[in-house]
Amino acid sequence: MRFNPQIAATRFGTGLGPTAVFVGDAGGVLASLDDDMAGRFPIGHMVDHADYLSKYRDLAKARRKGEDGAREAQKALRIAVKDRSLDWFRATLARQVAAPVGFHERLSLFWTDHFTVEGKQAVYRPLVATFTEDAIQPHITGRFADMLKAVVTHPIMLHYLDQFASVGEGSVVGQQAGKGLNENLAREVLELHTLGVGGSYTQTDVREFAKLLAGFRYDGKGGAVYRARRASPGAEVILGKAYGDDTPRVEDVYQALEDIAAHPDTARHLAWKLAVHFVADRPDPELVAHIAAAYLRSGGDLMACYEALLEHPAAWAPEAQKVRRPIEFITASLRALGITPKAIMAAETRIVMQSVVVPMRMMGQPWERPPGPDGWPEDAGHWITPQGLAARLQWAMTVPAAITNPLPDPRNFARTALGDLIDSDTDFAARAAATRWEGVGLVLASPRFQMR
Repeated sequence: MRFNPQIAATRFGTGLGPTAVFVGDAGGVLASLDDDMAGRFPIGHMVDHADYLSKYRDLAKARRKGEDGAREAQKALRIAVKDRSLDWFRATLARQVAAPVGFHERLSLFWTDHFTVEGKQAVYRPLVATFTEDAIQPHITGRFADMLKAVVTHPIMLHYLDQFASVGEGSVVGQQAGKGLNENLAREVLELHTLGVGGSYTQTDVREFAKLLAGFRYDGKGGAVYRARRASPGAEVILGKAYGDDTPRVEDVYQALEDIAAHPDTARHLAWKLAVHFVADRPDPELVAHIAAAYLRSGGDLMACYEALLEHPAAWAPEAQKVRRPIEFITASLRALGITPKAIMAAETRIVMQSVVVPMRMMGQPWERPPGPDGWPEDAGHWITPQGLAARLQWAMTVPAAITNPLPDPRNFARTALGDLIDSDTDFAARAAATRWEGVGLVLASPRFQMR
């Protein structure tokens, strides 16, 4: 099993199409991580929208006081930011369609899902995209420990896991009635983000870690701040190592995150997740071990992990073993159809909603509304359901004709969409179709196109 440029474009990229670039080896896939899609199609940062959060809260107070016009002003503000959020979704689609290979864009989705967040209240819901831009994008090719620190201290994560409400035992603030410790963030970091379910931690480690994390607050300027008077004094022992002293310090939190990131269980967990996401629901154990070894040898350097993933023979098995999630299916379809990034960015709200947002929800993946802190399922059985398949079929048979004029010849389109990876059944369906819309729809709805 060796490198295949078309497998590289589908398994590790965002799909084939008129603008897809075929690289000659795994090094070319790694080099593609330097693409500047984020620069071409920018998405906002949390710090740029601190004024929105402040205005929203001020209007909420005014509403409670019954001030004239407060309700209408708050609604208008919410709509304006919701529209901005839809622009960011357009940018996400444009990045995936425009990228020559798309490995960077796939990794962005992977890590955002690994560190799942959701805006639980109206004030935060439109700003989830800023989490990816702030905490994920700058670290995709860097150290996992640095990404972990950025994620754990991002306001959206702190809000999603109720860390704002956490107060350390024995702290100045903790002595007030009704204030207590919240373990959500500590548990998810250990269980989902680093060591993994079954990792080498106990409930005591969770609680000690929660005490260490207590103190993080939103700073009102788009970032987070550590308030020592909310954190537990004294040392917290996590995984056998003590952190801190009588004066809580944010540096102790960062050191704990560094050590957790360096743990062998973290290496194994991240290696397994990378292999599962990109290669197979049940990946080759040797592939997982190879990635984990690269992680530990490099001190958690993510580029070393990607290189290990791409150099292993199991990554290039000719059989497609992963089902494209709805966002992957739609963006791969847009690439195959030759939809341009310019057209995506200029699309009316109605078109974006009818062609992408609503269909994704019908396929089982509402945008920025994950089912829980563990993110979207990887297993094929979750996505290959009667309702999910019906939604994909309906999309394939209706949306291409609505957004593409003229539709391509199905015989040529089948090769554009699948290249040499096409199977005989899909090739026959494309050639035998009575109309262009049927032929294009059959190619996109085919079992082969659903897989990568």
